[in-house]
Order: sequence, then structure tokens, then C-alpha cells
Amino acid sequence: MTAGSLESEPGGHGAEPPRPTGLLDVLSVAAVVVDAEGRIVFWTPQAEELFGYSAEEALGTHAARLFIHPEHLPSVTKLFAEVLRTGQSWAGTFPVRHKDGSTRMTEFRNMRLLDDLGDVYALGIAADHSLLQRVETDLALCERLINQSPIGIALVGPDLRFLLVNPALERVDSTPAGEHVGRRLRETLPLSDIDTIEACLRQVITTGTPLLDQYHVGRPPDEPEQERAWSLSFYRLEDPGGRVLGAAISFVDVTERHRAAAAADQARRRLALIAEASTRVGTSLEVERTADELADVATPELADVVAVDVLDAALACRRNRRPENGPELFRALALKSAYPSPALRAADPPGDLAAYEGDRLVTLCVHTARPVLVRHVGAADLPRIGRDAQATELLARAGVHSYLAVPLIAHGEVLGALDLKRTRNPVPFDEDDVVLALELAGRAAVAIDNARWFQSVRNTALTLQRSLLPDHAPHHTGLELASRYQPAQATSEVGGDWYDVLPLEDDKTALVVGDVMGNGIDAAATMGRLRTATCAYADLDLDPGAVLHHLDKITCDLEHYIVTCLYAVYDPRTRQCQVANAGHMPPALSRPGEPPRLLRLPSGAPLGVGGVPFETTTVELVPGDLLVLYTDGLVETRHHSIDDRLDVLLGFLDEPRRPLEETCDLLLYGLRHPDDHDDVALLVARMV
Repeated sequence: MTAGSLESEPGGHGAEPPRPTGLLDVLSVAAVVVDAEGRIVFWTPQAEELFGYSAEEALGTHAARLFIHPEHLPSVTKLFAEVLRTGQSWAGTFPVRHKDGSTRMTEFRNMRLLDDLGDVYALGIAADHSLLQRVETDLALCERLINQSPIGIALVGPDLRFLLVNPALERVDSTPAGEHVGRRLRETLPLSDIDTIEACLRQVITTGTPLLDQYHVGRPPDEPEQERAWSLSFYRLEDPGGRVLGAAISFVDVTERHRAAAAADQARRRLALIAEASTRVGTSLEVERTADELADVATPELADVVAVDVLDAALACRRNRRPENGPELFRALALKSAYPSPALRAADPPGDLAAYEGDRLVTLCVHTARPVLVRHVGAADLPRIGRDAQATELLARAGVHSYLAVPLIAHGEVLGALDLKRTRNPVPFDEDDVVLALELAGRAAVAIDNARWFQSVRNTALTLQRSLLPDHAPHHTGLELASRYQPAQATSEVGGDWYDVLPLEDDKTALVVGDVMGNGIDAAATMGRLRTATCAYADLDLDPGAVLHHLDKITCDLEHYIVTCLYAVYDPRTRQCQVANAGHMPPALSRPGEPPRLLRLPSGAPLGVGGVPFETTTVELVPGDLLVLYTDGLVETRHHSIDDRLDVLLGFLDEPRRPLEETCDLLLYGLRHPDDHDDVALLVARMV
């Protein structure tokens, strides 16, 4: 037993020392063998590192004299003799003298050795006490950290099977820590994206690059109705020699953060929905379109199936009596679904009238002017939602599991209800949904209220307007006539446009087209007064300029109304047409064989300006000539110049022989847009 063989292959002279591969290497445990005389006969490189003496210096030297202080020598000698005599080991901490003169506390374990000849030796295994203490502390801390940590920790091998799990991980998958060992992750973890997690672990084990704060959501086995969220981090584990042991996974419960983020996201979506509703609902003064816009906004963000029903009395602008529990007559205005569903067939189609008894939930909603919420719809609730037994069966087949109805209230009056159902969306309606639905319904109700009153006034004005226009032009000598009146199609009210055909003496005919600037009932009433006055002055056989002069005086007394008017008198005997213009659009003339043109007339001032003379112009006409009189709503737009539009008008008159009714339709459909904001009076005459 010599030291030479023990120190001869440290890896070759000048070679880099091997990296520690185990706990003994980390502790740098030294081994020293002493014979029965106390001389050192075996000395490891670690002993040189621990005590400072080389093998040459130590071998053959009395161990006690080499590194034991004199005052400790009796105690050491006694212990040494006891170990050799009895063979009992001794372990403890002892102060040792280092070669540099310092004293170091060293952890010893001594035991007796016997060789094959029966000679006795003492083996001493030693390590630096402070280093050992630090390692013990680190191990204890690591154990406490793993076992007492509120963060779930798992160690997995390269095959992704559990090697170790701390108690905190039990709260993640409700599986005892000991039962994890040897099992795969997918056998215990309640995470739906386990394939992604395993792919991340393989990547970490292969590359050594950690993946931190990976967000994963699942439902624990002991709380399947509760969704929880965890932040997972993965990092590779290696031993001191660089050998890959596997990977570590940490689980941090971030459920509260997940729920707070979900609540904040839901709040953002609700605010976005309200903002969207403010721009999309109420874009027109049409009740049906407003209801349709409300249903579009509420689907599918708020409900899977949405219906908007308005009380028929409210739609007719009649004050609705509110019975305590009697039936109500609803008119369905809108119906939307996020996807095809039998629930659509269970609802009333838009435009239909339906009477609902007082026990129905939608009736209860309008009677109480309060929301009706059924979080979980049961078999007993469906008959109070559907209109009849067949509808109830369709609702059950559609999977309606939650219901909400909120009233449409404007200016204190209940107009109807917003009806909401959830089928595929698994989350039942809650109080936040009620608040959101009330906000949407309130905004829409104001728009519906404005639209229904506007339509009521518009219908009144339109009825008055049409009643003041001639029903049918009678036969007139030398003329073939056709006419049209078309009210504004967009949000404007009915205006004061009119046309008239007046028979005069000697087979003459007066052709009149006028436009009262303004709209509504007042404009229509003013138009009626001027039309009556025009008929009276036409009977006096005045020339057109004189008629306009008298009309101008009347208009000046009509509260600042301004009116444009074109008055023409055609005499079939002389083939002459006398025309006077009061600020109106020029008439168009189409003659066979010639390009259509606008008649050049003095434009004159509109009626109501006062004190301006009106000139009469005589135009020669021949059989086949087509004369077109119209108001500015036919040609004026917001996006084109008037000259361009007049050119388009003339382009439609390229065939004067076309039937007059067809000509009227061609001009209206060719020049008018559905959203034009002015009404149109059109009078077409062909000389025969």
C-alpha cells in the first residue's frame, strides 16, 4: 500500500482536472491511512488539498506530529489507540493544523483496517467542516424549499416520467406525491394542452434553454366546474459533470390573475359593444332598421338568439294601457341568430303580430318595466317563453338553457322588449349581462321612439301631400301626359314638391311643377295653398309671368317660405308653349331626330322674394316633341355637379318615342338613389 500508485494518474501531466461528478468530489473528501506506529502510509490528493502537505511530505511521517496541535496530542493518541484496540469507529469534528500554520475545523471518521497479513491500520476520512456544514445546510434548505414551497415542483426524467413531486403539486392534480413517481405527465395533470407541455419539456431537455411563465388552463379533478390557471416554467437539470438528468417544472397558481384578466377583458368587450351600439344603432329614422341594428349588435356577443318585439300600440303611437296581467299584442321587428337554430322557427317572424298572455315572460317584462332573468331554463320555464307548444318543443331542441328579457323604455314609456336566449354559449346570463342588455335596450329604445314618431309625422305629411296632388291627369287636347311623385327615401321628411295639369279655355292646358323649400306637414300645407291659388289664377287666362307674379305676392305672406315654380301653357292650335320660370330647374325638350336639350329661359327669382318681374317665353313645339318638367330632387346630389347631372338627364331622353310611363320610370330609377334626401315631382308631356 503505497502512495505512488494512488497519485500516478491524475489525468496526465498538464491535463485539465476532471469536473466533479458526485457529492464526494464536491466535498473533496480526503483519505489517510496510518499504521500501528502512527506513521502515514496512504495519502490522497484530496488530503493534500485539505491539509496542505504533499504526498512526499506526508508519507512516513507521524500523523500526530504533522497536523495535531501539542495540546490535543494526548486526546488524539488515546482515540487512536482505542480505535486500533477495539475496532470501533469514531466520528467527530477536530481542529487540525494546516501547513500554512492556520487551524481548521475538520470533520473526521476513523475506523480500523486489517490487511491479509493481520496487520492493523487506521483509516481516516476527512472533509472540511465548514464546507460540509454548508452542503448540509444547502441540502436541508433544498429539501425544505421543495417540500414547504407553495409552488408546485416536479422533476421528470428524460423519458418525461415523474422522478419527484413536492406536496404542493398534489393541489394541482389531486394525486398524492408518492403516486406520481414513474407515471407520465398526462396520467395525472388536468391540463388540456398536455401535448404542448410535453413538447416544451423535450425542447428544454434537448437545448438546455429554459421556458418561463408558460400559461396553461385546466380543471382540477376535485373541482371540475372551476377553471383554474397555472404559470409553468421548465428548465433542464444536469449533474456536476454535465450529464442531463431530466427537467424541473414549477407550477404557480395564477387563477386569480386569470380571472381578473378575464373580467377585465369581458369589461373591455362590453364597453366596446356599447361603443359599437352607439354608432350602429339608430343610423336611420326607420323603426324596423333600428330594431335590426340592435339585434345585429347583440348577436353573438350577448346572446345566441336575439329578438326585438315592440308593442303594437306603441308602434302606432297610441298610449299603451298597462294591464296588470292581461295579454299584450306584439309586433316582431327583428330576429337574429348566431348560427342556424330551431329557435329561429320558434320565434315570431319579423312583421308578424302575436298576442302573448300575461303569464308569458316577455309580457311580464313589459308590464313590470323590469328585466326578467332565468339563469337556468328548466322544462317548466320553456312554455312561458315560447308562443305555443310547438315553439316550446323547438326551444328545447335548440338547447335554450338561459333566458333574459329587458324592456325597451324611452321617455318613461315601455315600447317593447329585447328578448335574449343562450344555446351554444354555455355561460348563463348574469347580472352583468342584465346591465349590458339594459344599456343596449335603452339606447335602441330612444332611437325606436324617435323613428316611430318621425314615421307617424312623415306618414301624415305624405298622406296630406298625396291628397293635394291630382289623382289622374284627364285627357287634354294635343297632349299625352304621365306623372310621378316620389317622397324622400332616406331620413328626411316629406317635402313640398308638386305638379299639376290644369285645363284652360280654348283647349289650352297649363303644366305646373313647383317646390316648397322645407319639409314636413307645414311644407305640404303650403304647397296645397299655392296649388289652390295657381288653379284660381289659371282660370283668369293670365299669361304665365302674371300668374307667377300673383303667386309671389301670396308666398311673401307665408312666413318666410321660398318656392320655385315653373308655369307653362300649351295651345294645341298654335303649337306654342308659353313658359315662365321662378327660380326653378329648366325643362328638357326631346325632339325626334335632334339631341335632347334644356330650354333656355330667364331663370327668375323664387316666389317669396318679392318685387321681381317674371318673363314669359314662347317656345314652338311640333308633334312628337317630349317636354319634361321636374323638381331638383331628380337631379341634385351631394357628390356631383348639377351640370353633370343635367347631362345624365338628357341622356335618358334620347328616345322621345318611348312610352311616357316607361320614360318616367327610367328617369326615376336611373337618376334617383334609394338614400336621396329630397322628394321628386315629375311631369312628362308629349305633343300629339
